[in-house]
Amino acid sequence: MTNPTSAQTTFERELVSLIPHLRAFGRSLTGNASHGDDLAQDALTKALASRNSYQPGTNMKAWTFMILRNVFYSEKRRSWRSCALDPEVAERTLVSVSNPTAALELDEMRRALDMLPPDQREALILIGAAGMSYEEVAEITGAALGTIKSRVSRARDRLALIFAEGHINEDHQPAHAAMASIFHRIDGYRTARQAA
Repeated sequence: MTNPTSAQTTFERELVSLIPHLRAFGRSLTGNASHGDDLAQDALTKALASRNSYQPGTNMKAWTFMILRNVFYSEKRRSWRSCALDPEVAERTLVSVSNPTAALELDEMRRALDMLPPDQREALILIGAAGMSYEEVAEITGAALGTIKSRVSRARDRLALIFAEGHINEDHQPAHAAMASIFHRIDGYRTARQAA
């Protein structure tokens, strides 16, 4: 019989090893490093509180990602209560960027990604940016493997069409914010891939 203390230590060790992955996934869902980290922390808290529902020997990464995803969608349902960032505060926090063309291109990519349906955007970010396998994404999202492949394919086609047509929605966010968000995502994904 397994020692309860040993099982608890193993659970906690596995959970801690997933922190970079959870942060990267949280950032990809929110598009914001700080909010993504908060989301990951909330998911970790819920995972610890729900440790009795975790089946040892199953995929803890998928289990925690599902928790994080549920927290994210719960937040979205309550988001009407949130207040927007004051534009004057945002303007005072601008960071100087040495290559404005790169910032504009990254801002276009961020805005184009935001034009995708959420399920397609999520699948494309997890596959394309995070480097996860189709199987892992299927397990995390609870969708069939073929559905994930279809979502990624449709997302890529749609992005190509968006760029070809040149009709990318404007949201009046400063370009430097998009660049920082995308770079944080990339850094988070690289860290997650190295930790795996």
